Amino acid sequence: MCPAHSCAVFLQLACCCGSAACSLCCGCCPKIKQSTSTRFMYTLFFMLVTVTCVIMMSPTVEKAMQEHIPFYTELCNKLNAGENCSTLVGYSAVYKVCFGMACFFFLFSVFTIRVRTSMGCRAAVHNGFWFFKFVALLACCAGGFFLPNQETFLEVWRYVGAAGGFLFIIIQLMLLVQFAHRWNQNWSSGVKYNKTWYAALALVTLVLFSMAVGALVFMIRFYTDPEACFLNKLFLGVNGGLCFVVSLLAISPCIQTFQPTSGLLQSAIISVYVMYLTFSALASKPAEMVERNGENVTVCVFPYNSGEQSESNIVTGIGTAIMFGCILYSWYECFLSFPEDYDDEKTAGGQNVKYDEKEGTIYSYCYFHFVFFLGSLYVMMTVTNWFHYENAKIERLLEGSWSVFWIKMASCWVCLLLYTWTLLVPMFFPKRFQA
Repeated sequence: MCPAHSCAVFLQLACCCGSAACSLCCGCCPKIKQSTSTRFMYTLFFMLVTVTCVIMMSPTVEKAMQEHIPFYTELCNKLNAGENCSTLVGYSAVYKVCFGMACFFFLFSVFTIRVRTSMGCRAAVHNGFWFFKFVALLACCAGGFFLPNQETFLEVWRYVGAAGGFLFIIIQLMLLVQFAHRWNQNWSSGVKYNKTWYAALALVTLVLFSMAVGALVFMIRFYTDPEACFLNKLFLGVNGGLCFVVSLLAISPCIQTFQPTSGLLQSAIISVYVMYLTFSALASKPAEMVERNGENVTVCVFPYNSGEQSESNIVTGIGTAIMFGCILYSWYECFLSFPEDYDDEKTAGGQNVKYDEKEGTIYSYCYFHFVFFLGSLYVMMTVTNWFHYENAKIERLLEGSWSVFWIKMASCWVCLLLYTWTLLVPMFFPKRFQA
């Protein structure tokens, strides 16, 4: 083994067991910031536990394990996991695993309060010692299975999860509203130097509003019925009307006076997202039936595959893209105001690391872990279908639930309320807004 390769391997071991920043072994990889590598590792931890929860809620996976793992029943008996490992699957197992992950991130949130630079011992623990932290995460997740009074724990923890999951949704909505304002501000500023930005603004705004109107027409066509689905008709009218109202408000003279960068682009982004949330809510609503020609007919559902698989794929795909988009945007926000005059660690044969937090942290460690704490609760509630966890299966996640319907519908109104507040706040506090 060459000395350079040996040194690279040693540095990876230092990353796992010491305070060194995490990097890849390959020297041809581009330089990586210490802050980026740290957040990537915590995200990897989060994704590993999330995938585990999905597996626990899938009867298909459980059946495949029974068929393909030799001595499956005997293994479950040796682990004291019940018949066919019943205590390691289902909603109760997901609650316990997510409880452990939530405790892990909450403890780190408390541990990193008021950390200002990466030079202290608490920052070193946050940025390194990955092997020990992974073991600690496993211990926290396993510890949930040994809690006393399991029934009481599950009853209380689901309400904690519902509160934390909804708060996570609100944070996601705040990031979206912030993104809408920044996008419009950046493109509006470009108009001063190049008039073609007007065309770009107009084109993107037109496309987004077309998507919102198209989505509304689509839902009116497939999710309403002359004889049923009163709630669908009501909320489609209300949400469509609210999107129209906030669009007019964004370009009204009173708003333009205090916030000249306000425009239709933000309204278009919010309208598209509200239409997505509305579609997601309607897709999550239990199906309604009416009697026609002596037969019970299911109405107000997507006509393909009984409204189940197609809706699930669409909603899950868009929701995942939006969630990761918000995460990436929050990372981007951290890099906007930080200078590039930090030092590099020259590694032998490995990826170089930029130590970008010696003068000060570029993101709040405490807030970062707190968001992951809320994200743990959000994953727990989503995977177990919120309050309908007894019959929850990952394959039937969006088949129909009133609790999911109302949560997503409420998210529409919270999103519109947040955006409206960002439009009105300069009128109420003009001096503070200018500052």
